[in-house]
Amino acid sequence: MQTYLLKHATLATLYPAKIEQADLRVAEGKIIEKGAELPRRDGDIEVDCSGKLMLPGMVCAHTHLYSALARGMPGPKEPPINFPQILEKVWWKLDRALDEEAIYYSAVAGILDAIACGTTTIIDHHASPGCISGSLKIMKEAFEMLGMRGVLCYEVTDRGGEAERDQGIEENRWLLEHQSELVKGLVGAHAAFTLSDESLKMCAGLVRAYQTGIHIHLAEDVCDVKTSLDQYDKSVASRLASFGLLNDKSLLAHGVHVSREELAWIRNIWCWLIHNPRSNMNNAVGYAPIDEFGDRAALGTDGISSNMFEEIKCMYFKAQDEKVPFGPEECIRFLNGGQRIASTLFGLPIGALEVGAAADLIVLDYPSPTPIHAGNLGGHLIFGMTHAHVDSVMIAGKFVLQNRHFTHPDATAFYQQAQQAAAKLWQRMS
Repeated sequence: MQTYLLKHATLATLYPAKIEQADLRVAEGKIIEKGAELPRRDGDIEVDCSGKLMLPGMVCAHTHLYSALARGMPGPKEPPINFPQILEKVWWKLDRALDEEAIYYSAVAGILDAIACGTTTIIDHHASPGCISGSLKIMKEAFEMLGMRGVLCYEVTDRGGEAERDQGIEENRWLLEHQSELVKGLVGAHAAFTLSDESLKMCAGLVRAYQTGIHIHLAEDVCDVKTSLDQYDKSVASRLASFGLLNDKSLLAHGVHVSREELAWIRNIWCWLIHNPRSNMNNAVGYAPIDEFGDRAALGTDGISSNMFEEIKCMYFKAQDEKVPFGPEECIRFLNGGQRIASTLFGLPIGALEVGAAADLIVLDYPSPTPIHAGNLGGHLIFGMTHAHVDSVMIAGKFVLQNRHFTHPDATAFYQQAQQAAAKLWQRMS
């Protein structure tokens, strides 16, 4: 494996904020040395980072890569008027139309987009009810081919009947038994309102068997809350907890309609709550009580790209609009939450520019007109830095983007092939 010597960089750790000048030596996927004026050794590939800002790579804590082929897609003839109709008229039509080609190119295109935006880990929540068996294998191969770090799962649901539900369970099992250095697994489930008690028990069996967590939408819309109360006489979180599905590896996306009392005991169980501000606004499901999410909170996109520069800006401005007292540092804490989740699931420090940490980093060409220091780094992230400043991206010690060019030779062709796959997907949907 190649050894890189990254010279003359300005290292910027976002949380807790720190700015320093140092060189880094990278080998075997990790930072192996850090210091001032490190000498070049035989075999080192030296990269001059003078004038550049180096940050730990971004982590998207919840997304749906299959939505990569939905960009510009024609809308339904009759526009949806609520969240259940958005699912039925848009997303459930799209995911059922996915075939092997569409799964592959949505993953490839979504990963390339993420790389270009400085995202180095994607935590994905996949569904393709018309093509379940082998879907995670296709995605895993795309992640490994492009050098992206990922956490995958298949969305178990009852909406296609018991046979599709059982295939979803087995698809999660397959990935949990075929994890790799770059790809890890969780148990995926859509949302409690599309899952019977029997199905939740089956998901819980996988969670126990593989000592992992559930990745599920939690109270994204009031329909999830109402179904749980009307049919089971329990809140959504209480129902999940009754099957042993909530633990310190569980990822609960959205949490828009969870009561503050319930959030208190969710925090005590140490589950992760994932905020998805752009998606919440786009679907008009409400504003999540993020001031009650606690320390184990992270930031996702729910399929609206994997651009964390845009997502954190949206989080900040929406919080101001809602008069929630969240400054840049609080928003960055959510961004860091994704790095903490990845650190747990991959078993090594992710999100730090220190010896022993994963060499997942991004280099920004950010010509700031004002000074940058630890005290104002958050302000620069919210009001200055964008994905357009991303110059180079390294994941697990390998450059996947360098000098604004993808290192994979077929990247341009992949986008062209994705366009063709998207056109066929849209035709099947119509």
